[in-house]
Amino acid sequence: MSDPYFQSRFAERIGGANYGKGTDIYKFEKIKRAKRAVLAAHPERPLLDFGIGENDGMAPEVVRRRMTEEIGKPENRGYADNGIPEFNEAAARFMQRAFGVTLDPATEVNHCIGSKPALAMIPAVFINPGDVTLMTVPGYPVAGTHTRYYGGEVHRLPLRRENHYLPDLDAVPADVLRRTKLLVLNYPNSPTGKVATVDFYKHVTAFAHRHGIVVVQDAAHTVLTYEGEPLSFLAVPGAKEVGIEIHSLSKGFDMIGWRIGWFCGHERIVRALADVKDNSDSGQFIAIQKAAITALDDTAIPVRTRAKYERRLGKLVRMLRECGFTCEMPGGTYFLYCPAPTGAAGGLVFENAEAASQYLIHEHSIVTVPWDDAGAHLRFSVTYEAADEAGEDALMATAKERLTRIRPVF
Repeated sequence: MSDPYFQSRFAERIGGANYGKGTDIYKFEKIKRAKRAVLAAHPERPLLDFGIGENDGMAPEVVRRRMTEEIGKPENRGYADNGIPEFNEAAARFMQRAFGVTLDPATEVNHCIGSKPALAMIPAVFINPGDVTLMTVPGYPVAGTHTRYYGGEVHRLPLRRENHYLPDLDAVPADVLRRTKLLVLNYPNSPTGKVATVDFYKHVTAFAHRHGIVVVQDAAHTVLTYEGEPLSFLAVPGAKEVGIEIHSLSKGFDMIGWRIGWFCGHERIVRALADVKDNSDSGQFIAIQKAAITALDDTAIPVRTRAKYERRLGKLVRMLRECGFTCEMPGGTYFLYCPAPTGAAGGLVFENAEAASQYLIHEHSIVTVPWDDAGAHLRFSVTYEAADEAGEDALMATAKERLTRIRPVF
């Protein structure tokens, strides 16, 4: 088939004239294809899906009931634009109650259609061609992708076990720092599970002041903190002067798919991001915002969600250790990040984490996510579907039986 007449018109940021002709497959798409192939080839072998990164539970009944009430009200039918004041007020109440952070809901908080769009839009606020965004790897790449869209560059900060999965900010070259506008962080960190400390955030704040950098802290997993109390970047003295924090109701409130969150922090940055947002979307459905208010004001919801995933992670850690993996309970998130096996029984050798992951999927119907950005690692998620604790235990027993048969080598 010949190319369409507009093939040469595609923007260089997505591949230009070569768009659609590459053979590279994004790893999550590769995993999806492998899952479909294995389910078709081995319908008798249950798929153990430790790869999915979204909550398995529905939003709480009280939230769904509020949504049902609000969806039929005519006053909720219109464009929300930059959100309703009531949602910003609820987010501010949550920040005060959960973290001791005081915010002006009228100027320092704004809703977003989930945290992903906010991360995608923030480069539009700051990045010009040649500017730099500092990004931790492994990590969520969206802010970096959009930095490149605007002609900027991404400087990668590897997260390594020997540095407690915290970025070495002092190792950033001086010529990079001179051009750096943004530092994007994510704690509790996906996928490593590391939680940040007050001392680390103090170091980040001083670093940002010293170099004139804006900090964007992706706090999507903050509610899922198991090591100490949940910590907001904005709770550290001076942090609000250097950046913003982005929150989501997806992870901690079982509202995956509802697409609702907020960004908060320095008034000028919040206003600028809200201006970009106002030219990018027309706001989340008001009924969803009002249901989210119910979630934010219910202190029991995040407690239940956190307890469930902490319990599941504990079971997973114990099972994997019994099978030879080196792992420990993460400080947060619902992910477990551990070194990938280098081989298996019978002399099999895996050149990287992706090879190990593909072997586990295709040969044993065990789904994991590979990360090779800072050493070969596998990410296990505990968002698998299980009706109750007995179902969790049965899944762990099946996984242990298969992994024991594999006899992974490290």
